[in-house]
Amino acid sequence: MIAVILAAGMATRLRPLTDRCPKCLLEVGGKSLLQRSLDALMENGIRMFVVVTGYKDEMIERFILDHYQEQIGRGDASFRFIDNKDYATTNNIYSLWLARPEVDGREFLLLDSDLLYDSKLITVMLSQPGAALSVNRHPLGEEEMKVVVDNDHTIVAINKTCNPAEAYGESVGVEKFSAEYSTALFRELRKMIVDEGLSNVFYEKAFERLIPQGHAFRMVDTTDIYSTELDTIEDFDKAKEDNGKL
Repeated sequence: MIAVILAAGMATRLRPLTDRCPKCLLEVGGKSLLQRSLDALMENGIRMFVVVTGYKDEMIERFILDHYQEQIGRGDASFRFIDNKDYATTNNIYSLWLARPEVDGREFLLLDSDLLYDSKLITVMLSQPGAALSVNRHPLGEEEMKVVVDNDHTIVAINKTCNPAEAYGESVGVEKFSAEYSTALFRELRKMIVDEGLSNVFYEKAFERLIPQGHAFRMVDTTDIYSTELDTIEDFDKAKEDNGKL
């Protein structure tokens, strides 16, 4: 299994914390978000990593090579860095597209780099058959990436604009792709980015476009496993308070 971590964004809503440091290197409880995520993935047996960088890319690469030098030397971890040079004008869909040479047609996990989560989340996601997407249930507003499911827990919509009352919960930002879904995904991304110029939208737009084509995620309710996304200063302060839950 390969883990793809998207870490290209500038995180403007976390300024001034991110003026000199990329969001994924912000620390909670003495460890950066990136280190916590990589440790959780390695704990679950993942050894191959694709990290898409952009903003302050050299800091991220240096952090990984310094902190995981021993694992790399033993052959217990390998890292492929991909630089999204257009990070300032594109969204996460373009970063995902750049990972295509490494994971097109292969099983992989996709994670946003601004997540703080319990490693059990990875354990649960890896145990899922086929394509799966992690969802947490809580009161929803306009900002959340909302997930609508049918009676079989198959995702039928995923976006920020649907009625919160119709949504099951919020996407956590961790997805498991089957080889079949991966092939369909990058075929659709080619249409969106190369043919239609849709490089500045969320990658969930591609997920929605694949649903009527017969490719849909199974929703995995991970509400009982701690996870949170850090988008704002308030999120960061809350995460530091929540550190004891990990």
